[in-house]
Amino acid sequence: MSDEYMIIIHEPEWDPTRLPAAQIEADLEGHKAFQAAVQAAGHRITAGVPLRPQAEAFRIRPTADGPVFTDGPFGETREVVTGFYVFTADSPEQARELAALVPTGGWLDVHPVLDMSSGAPAMG
Repeated sequence: MSDEYMIIIHEPEWDPTRLPAAQIEADLEGHKAFQAAVQAAGHRITAGVPLRPQAEAFRIRPTADGPVFTDGPFGETREVVTGFYVFTADSPEQARELAALVPTGGWLDVHPVLDMSSGAPAMG
């Protein structure tokens, strides 16, 4: 049985409009290779997108007085989330092997996705 995993891509802030075309093409080829490897392993990518620059993001912090909104960019960090994938794999080991194919100029966090399809899971 396959489980879902989420890859969160952390990289230095980037602006695709300012990158050389060759770098964009190389990055796209790397992502295509990851996608092909997932498919060749008999699995699928259920979601995945690059994110727009952090300057276009906003943050919401709940408070007793209601939500507080902060527009990006957020100066306290040098690396930002630039995209994500959700994909299936047979095991944590296979998820590691596949996720390691995602190109990044930073690092990847990979989390197993909690299956809530049949209600709240028993925790603990």
